[in-house]
Parts: sequence; structure tokens; C-alpha cells
Amino acid sequence: MDSQDKTKQQPENLPENAKADLDEQALFYHRYPRPGKLEIQATKPLGNQRDLALAYSPGVAAPCLAIRDEPETAADYTARGNLVAVISNGTAVLGLGNIGPLASKPVMEGKAVLFKKFAGIDVFDIEIDAPTVDEMVSTISALEPTFGGINLEDIKAPECFQVEDQLREKMNIPVFHDDQHGTAIIVAAAILNGLELAGKNIEDVKIVASGAGAAALACLNLLVILGAKRQNIWVHDIEGLVYKGRNELMDPWKEVYAQETDKRALSESIDDADVFLGLSAAGVLKPELLARMAPKPLIMALANPKPEIMPEEARAARPDAMICTGRSDFPNQVNNVLCFPYIFRGALDCGATTINEEMKMAAVRAIAALAREEVSEVAAKAYTGETPTFGPDYLIPSPFDPRLILRIAPAVAKAAADSGVARRPITDYDHYLDTLNRFVFRSGFVMKPIFAAAKTAAKKRVIFSEGEDERVLRAAQVLLEDGIGEPILIGRPQIIETRLKRYGLRIRPGTDFELVNPEDDPRYREYVEDYFSLVGRAGINPEAAKTIVRTNTTVIGALAVKRGEADALICGVEGRFDRHLRDVRQIIGKRPGVRDFSALSLLISQRGAIFFTDTFVTDDPDATELAEMTVLAAQEIRRFGIEPKAALLSHSNFGSRPSASASKMREALRLIRDIAPTLEVDGEMQGGSALSESLRRRAMPDSALKGEANLLVFPNLDAANISLGIMRTMMDALHVGPILLGAALPVHVLSTSVTSRGVVNMAALAVVEASQPTVGSGF
Repeated sequence: MDSQDKTKQQPENLPENAKADLDEQALFYHRYPRPGKLEIQATKPLGNQRDLALAYSPGVAAPCLAIRDEPETAADYTARGNLVAVISNGTAVLGLGNIGPLASKPVMEGKAVLFKKFAGIDVFDIEIDAPTVDEMVSTISALEPTFGGINLEDIKAPECFQVEDQLREKMNIPVFHDDQHGTAIIVAAAILNGLELAGKNIEDVKIVASGAGAAALACLNLLVILGAKRQNIWVHDIEGLVYKGRNELMDPWKEVYAQETDKRALSESIDDADVFLGLSAAGVLKPELLARMAPKPLIMALANPKPEIMPEEARAARPDAMICTGRSDFPNQVNNVLCFPYIFRGALDCGATTINEEMKMAAVRAIAALAREEVSEVAAKAYTGETPTFGPDYLIPSPFDPRLILRIAPAVAKAAADSGVARRPITDYDHYLDTLNRFVFRSGFVMKPIFAAAKTAAKKRVIFSEGEDERVLRAAQVLLEDGIGEPILIGRPQIIETRLKRYGLRIRPGTDFELVNPEDDPRYREYVEDYFSLVGRAGINPEAAKTIVRTNTTVIGALAVKRGEADALICGVEGRFDRHLRDVRQIIGKRPGVRDFSALSLLISQRGAIFFTDTFVTDDPDATELAEMTVLAAQEIRRFGIEPKAALLSHSNFGSRPSASASKMREALRLIRDIAPTLEVDGEMQGGSALSESLRRRAMPDSALKGEANLLVFPNLDAANISLGIMRTMMDALHVGPILLGAALPVHVLSTSVTSRGVVNMAALAVVEASQPTVGSGF
């Protein structure tokens, strides 16, 4: 990316010590537990000699000959149809400039991860030592037999224009420079919607641009295709206005927008502008210039980390302005991830030979139209207040809206077919949408709505019982840095001060977070009285109550939440789960209408997200308890924007074994259907049937459960906890939880194996629960 193109997400204006800490964390993240962010996995079994004979010699000859005779079958017999190359020569990396191909590799690996996570596309990142246009074209074009598409990345202007143009001429697969076209597509969608709200036509508006690099010129080119008039577009770079006769820093791509005028500066051309497009540098657009723009101006201030004008400054100068930035902490974030994974998804799925203007336009219109739709349940989870609707603060969809892939990929594939560049046109769009829907569930981004909702909520206070633990201290710093919540730590001041310095953490008690000293707190007597009033008839005498309140940090934390001095409690990082749960039971208590607590666990892996219950609380639940925990789990799963699909598990498969355990699961199913008739649930069934629709249909063709189950309900604690541990290890999955269900107030008892990342996840969930409480259990 060139110096004018800084729309990618970067760390915002952090203090020097905060930036150093972030750098250290980033280095650790990239190095451990193994270097890099990618690996290659086999997709076919290689368990015996027969498998080897099919995978390599002699069996591999058959697909080789089939492809020789009919090249299009490469998409059937190899991974090429789902394989993209992310290619860079490292000449314009993420605002870091010309750092070279090797140093650009972490960025390209990051782009590869986004492709995989958001659209299921496999990527090889390829960093090439090719500084000239000819070298790049020669190297990249020779890779065509390997890939289904090429994503060019971080190549400086004007070479990036030449490279893309020449490769599109030479290659018969999609070539897409995301720095240009990804930004342009999102910008165009936002501008279309902004102009609609302003009651303006694109053919009539005046557009003033600051920045004339790859992204800016691509944006303007796409706007011209949409109907903007070249004579109404005024482009500025570091030399000032692009005008007829100018020789400094000119090239053929800029020359297209040269104006015949004696004006030279932004301050001279801004009058009556309807759209400001900024892809340049911080502070370029002064508030006094905004006053001279047309009514209801659209401000696209996309420089990062600090935009051309801060949104609050723009609103103060022009309350009628609509504002987009490249930052995630303001509405209307222009983020390339809104489109590039899904454009390639659609292009690959129809075998497109290129990504043409018709396909880009289809993406623009799909994104613009999606913002006008009712916000999806997943997207709505990002907001704790009023759900956003189409308007000045919601011109483009949220980046994690799962409908993006469902709207953009089919639109792109259809445009490819209509324009004659699809070699394998999609014939059954209902089936295609069903395939994409299944991917959405498996994409593994289930925590994104939780974190987004936590960040946008009114700040909630999360109290941590084990405030001296390193994992909690590190999590507290993340909560503060990311704006997730306000941590309150319970611990001895001297111990916490010493450990913060030892671990190199910059947060300080009393300044960044509240500290509760269990050995000397002014509320001690009040806490003792409150505690004794709750447990005085449960075998605790007044003297014991004094000792417990002084020494048991979970009791202190629970009392703080009960008294309204904190909004949520996180405990269990140290000590036995059952002892923490005992204190929670005595002080926080159960939610009205709930019979008992239960625990839900989430595993996130490459396979997707899957929930387990009850993994920590009830040894041998009866049918009524199973029904309750299933309904409570379903309520919690919906917080993630996921529709629960529950399977009641057993060694028996739909009555195949007449055991007491199987009968219990059948009775639980009957109760659930009475209590929650809309919940998609079935059982009793074996584990294989829960995760494989084909296996389930063999045993029960008319099962009410469709597709894969995402909530596994086990007959007892042994089965649930053992299965959780085995699957977590075998799938190398991230464990979120245990999530305590049924508590009257937000509280979670973690396990001693939790990582600092796991503490952060649960704290974010607790913040959301405090902001969006659930009442009752459905019973």
C-alpha cells in the first residue's frame, strides 16, 4: 500500500509504554506455541497402504490424466479451486513503507488467516523479491497453474496499477489488488447509502479527495462507473490539487482527474462539496472547511490511526454530516474485510476467469443493500442499547455480520455468470446458499459479537477474586486497553505492585483499576454483617464469618456484586470449583424460577463452535434437571448470535438400548418440547448421530434436528467433562468457560487451567450478561 492508503487497522494513538507492551504481546503471539499463524493439513486420510496408493503412486495418475484431458477438472480433483495466493513484494506495507518481502510475511500470513476464517478460502502467502513491474509480472503469472485466484497486497503505486493491469491481461484467473478495489467497494457502498439519505444523486455531487494513491484512485474510478462525473471530482495529494499542466508527482492515473483551474489547495476547492474522500493523513480536513461544504455532507475520513478529521470535531462543525472512518471505535468503519473474502468466495465458486467491473458493482450493491435490511441477530449482539438501523451512523454493515457472505458471494457469482466470465456457473442458488450458511456456523468467530457488545456497553465493573494471579493481571490490562470493562482486583497491594512490575505490566492500582485489600477494607464490618445474614443459619457462626470475609476472596467478590459495588464476578482461577460454587450459591443465589445451577462450555476450533453441558456442576442430573440446563444453555447460546441445535446424548440411538440412562434422556426431550417448543432438539442419540446428519437420518429419518448439533447435552457429569477434555485436546480447541448458568447475577467460576485469554473471554461475556440480563429459565 502506498503512503496515501492507510485504511488497514493499526494500533491507535497509544502511549509509548502501552505501545511497547502491545509490541511485546504481538511478538509473543506470533512466536508461540509455534512460529507463524498458518499450517498445512491433509484433507484425506493417510492411515494405511491403500490410502497412500490412492494419494500418491500409482493412484494419483488417474486425476493427473483427467486434468490433462480436461483442465477444468482441476477444480474437482485438487485444492486449486479453493486456493488463493496472497502476493507482495513488500514495497508498501501497512503504513510501514518499503520494508521488503521478508519483513512483510507476518502481514501476508495475517491476510491468509482472514481469508480462511471469514470465507473458508485456503491461502499460500508468497513474498517475492521482485522490485520491478516486469519481475513481478513474470513471477506471478508463472504461478497460474497452482492457484484459483491472486490477491495482490502492499505493492506501492504506481507499480501496483501496472502489475494488476498486465496480470489481468496475461492470466485466466481472478487477479485482485485489495488495497485498491477492496477499499473502493466499501467506500462506494457507503457513499451510495449516504447520498440516498441526503436525497442526492451521484451524477450531481461534487467530490473532493485528499490522497491520490492506489486506494483513492480506485475509489474514484469506481464512483465514476457508478455515475459520478469526472469534472465534479477534485483530487489533492501532497503537492496540492491535481490540475492540467502540473508536472510534479504526476502519472497517467492521476492525470485522468486533472482539473482545468487556477485553484491549487484543498481550502480553495472544498466549497459546496457533497463528499470528502480522505485517504491521506491526520488533520487534513479542518473544521472551518467543513462549514463551506454542501448540506448533509458525507465525510469519508479514512486515514489511520488518526483520520483527516476526528468524528467529534466534524459533528461539532457540521451536525448534519455523515461520517465514516477506518477505525473500529467509531460507527461506519470502512474495513476491507467487509468484502474481499466474499468476492473471492463467489469468484472461486463459479470458476471466474477474472474479477471484472460487473462483479465489483454487484458487491457494492449487495453491501449497500445489506445495510438497509433489518440488522441480523448476530450483528445486533454488538450493541447493548438500541439496535442500529439504516441511517447516518449505520451506512455500511458490521464486519462480523454473517449475512455478508450470504449476500456478496452469490451476487458476485451471478454477476460473473451474467457477464460471461464464469466457467462453472452456479445453477442451484438455494443449494449454494445452504452451503454458505453451513460455513457461517463453522467459521469460529463466535466471540466477535460478545466483544463488540462489551465494548459498546455502558462500562461495567468486573471484580476478580484472584487479583494477584498473573493471568488475571494480564487480563485486567487487556480489559482496560480494549475498553471492555472496568476491572476491580481483590488482592494485597504489595503483592500486586510487585507482580505488575515483574510481568512488565503498566496498569497501576488506584489509577487504572480499583483494588480491594482483603486485609484492610473499610467495608469489612458491613461485609461481615451481610455475609452472616445470608449464611448464619447454614452452620457459620459470627466469628467464622469474620474470618471468612477476611480470607475468602470469592466471598468478598460475591458480596461486592450482591451489594451493587460490582456488576459481575470472575473467580475460580485458583482452588476447587465446588468450593467457589458453594460461595456463589450462598451469596449470589439462583435466578428466580431456576431449580439449580449448571455449567456450559464452549469449544472453538477450525471445525467451528460447539457447546457442552453440564460440564462442571451436577453429577447425575435427572430428566427435569437435564431439561432445565438445556433451556438455560440455549438462552446463553443465543447471546453469541447462534441458533441452538441441541442433541441429547446417550449410548442408545433413538431407543436402540432400553437402559435407565436412555429413558432419562427421552423423558428430558419430552419436557423440553413442552417447555421450549421452538427449540430445535432431538434425542436420545449417539455422539456420531449428533454431529452427522447422514448417520442420524439412517436411524431416524424424520428427526427434528437438522444439520449438525451445536449443543451437546450429556447424561451425566463424567461423560460431559471427559468428552470436553478429550475433544479440547484432540481438536486443539480454545475453551471458553465454564459458563455458569442460572445465577441471579453475572458470575462465572472458571477452571484452574484457564489462560489469560480465557479470563478475558469470560470477563467480556460477563459484561454482556450484566448489560443484557436474562430473566427466568423458561420453566
